[in-house]
Amino acid sequence: MSISENISRLKAEIPGHVSIIAVSKRKSAEDVMQAYVAGHRIFGENRVQELIEKQPLLPEDLKWHMIGHLQTNKVKFIAGFVDMIHSVDSIKLLRTIDKEALKNKRTIPVLLQVFIADEETKFGFSEEELNNLLQSEEFAALKNVRIDGLMGMATYTPDMEQVRSEFRYLREVFKRIKNACFAASDNFRHISMGMSGDYEIAIDEGSTMIRVGTIIFGARNY
Repeated sequence: MSISENISRLKAEIPGHVSIIAVSKRKSAEDVMQAYVAGHRIFGENRVQELIEKQPLLPEDLKWHMIGHLQTNKVKFIAGFVDMIHSVDSIKLLRTIDKEALKNKRTIPVLLQVFIADEETKFGFSEEELNNLLQSEEFAALKNVRIDGLMGMATYTPDMEQVRSEFRYLREVFKRIKNACFAASDNFRHISMGMSGDYEIAIDEGSTMIRVGTIIFGARNY
């Protein structure tokens, strides 16, 4: 099936409130353009270098989401155009995004990454760390970032019940954080979880954004 057929099939099978982040990691600008011509507009990249190489080659109304682990020294390269940063995992990174957003006279929507996996290689806040952050004076001083929700990455395992329980936990954390810190915010409404192998479970458990590449673009070349 073609890229456009893959997108059409996926859109037909998921609920309308769920956004598809088409992960274009290691895919060419031509591949992204095929998805764009098919009507898709939101794309995700894991690496800043790929993002800044592709962005000038593609239409301006395309929305770029940074979904991979982001180093503070790379924020300045994407702050002028990135539509959302999913993987915010420290106050240091939040401060840097805030500073670079101010320089670009804009507010950058972000998702706070929660550690939900049974793997040391994954990043993210614990629920306690999130609560402490969101109630801190340091957080209150940030004016150019907007917290739009939470993001999580499940354990890489064939055990789908474990994956489901991790997604369910993220949904529960989202509800508690929403009630405690964002009850009056219409913006705090996203849960970014689910990839090509587990997006259906993620949607079952409350995901509003799935980050999928392989099922749209095919297998990646490494």
